[in-house]
Amino acid sequence: MFIHPRALSCLLAYTLCVLSAHAADNELTPAEKSAGWQLLFDGKTFTGWRGYRQPGPPATGWEIKESMLKTVPKVRGTELITVKKFTDFELTWEWRIAESGNNGIKYFVTEDRPGAPGQEYQMIDDARNSDAKRGPLYQTGSFYDVLPPATDKPVKPAGEWNSSRLVVKGSHVEHWLNGKNVLTYEVGSPEVKAGIARSKFKDQPGFGDKITGPIMLTYHDDECWYRNIKLRELPMTITPPSSPPK
Repeated sequence: MFIHPRALSCLLAYTLCVLSAHAADNELTPAEKSAGWQLLFDGKTFTGWRGYRQPGPPATGWEIKESMLKTVPKVRGTELITVKKFTDFELTWEWRIAESGNNGIKYFVTEDRPGAPGQEYQMIDDARNSDAKRGPLYQTGSFYDVLPPATDKPVKPAGEWNSSRLVVKGSHVEHWLNGKNVLTYEVGSPEVKAGIARSKFKDQPGFGDKITGPIMLTYHDDECWYRNIKLRELPMTITPPSSPPK
């Protein structure tokens, strides 16, 4: 099939334009920069991160390899948290779990409650991990041990990359997985309170409350890879005081 040189030139220009709109791994596109996104992992260093309850990066448990942030299994590592704290935000990241692996991202994190530092967006091998086999409360996309994700979530198997998104706006929270909203809840709602009361966190004061805090990457003694961790802070939502009863 003959393609006119002018048409071919236009096609190549269009292709280059499309490609340039997508940043390389661990980089921001011009559109993302304009929209206020920030890169939490630069693909090269631990800049912006430290160990949980530690002044700097943990000595063991994490490494940067091939522009990915990954856990090192079986070394008694610790959790990794951002140096900055966040209140209302949109967080996106890509992750890949090893077979039978377990990991997660926690938010509303505090260093004053080490037994239950924050609530977790669960990331796990649903098909093989023994904890995941306990049911939906322990599977990918859940508010771990409190609220289950949608039953038709589009999770990819261990060894393949998943894309996740977390939105926190006032008391409103959304968990997304591979482009689908798999869980939505309101902090402090009867549903959340009931879930916490049934969970292992029921005796942890303040667990489930919204607080300003860092983002945490958990450590579970098995391999998990991260890339393209990006966050956009959202304008804070202020709930007006309720009117006194008349």
